[in-house]
Amino acid sequence: MDRQARRDAIRDYKETKPRCGIFAVRCTPTGEAWVGASKNLDQQQNAIRFSLKTGPGGRLHPDLHKAFREYDAESIAYEILEVIDDEDLGAYGRDSQLKDRLAHWLATLNARKIFG
Repeated sequence: MDRQARRDAIRDYKETKPRCGIFAVRCTPTGEAWVGASKNLDQQQNAIRFSLKTGPGGRLHPDLHKAFREYDAESIAYEILEVIDDEDLGAYGRDSQLKDRLAHWLATLNARKIFG
């Protein structure tokens, strides 16, 4: 990759707007699901993996840590449930919509909050 292409790629990355929305983490063998809201869905997956590998004591639900220890890492799946277009919303509108959609998905999937 030449210098200009590298600069262009870095600029494009920096200008990329993070996607916000609702995600789920599922334990395939048990069918359990934990749902959360994030202002950066793409970064959230890495944060969850890191938290699971470092062990309990963080913000993740203790039952998720338990499932991670009992089954292998391949049994825990991250899934984006809904992306929210927050371009026309302010911070309050985005947060309100995330809260409403989180409640919807918690009820729909009979899931627990991932952070707790």
